[in-house]
Amino acid sequence: MEYLVYYFVLLNILCFVLFGLDKWFSKNKKRRVRNRTLLGFSILGGSIGSLFGMYIFRHKTQTWYYVYGIPVIFVIQI
Repeated sequence: MEYLVYYFVLLNILCFVLFGLDKWFSKNKKRRVRNRTLLGFSILGGSIGSLFGMYIFRHKTQTWYYVYGIPVIFVIQI
């Protein structure tokens, strides 16, 4: 059970960081993090980190499948 907690904490931190990196890459015209990667880690258990990353970095908040998809993933995971 302890390892499961570590898994979810680390995965959510990773998702949060990925959203921040993708925002930074976007602003600096660098190669971006794939949508498949962002959504995939959210599905694997990082939906809370993704939600925080979206709204703290103000990134992907205009894309419908993030605005509706990440909260749906979060509800399903609960």
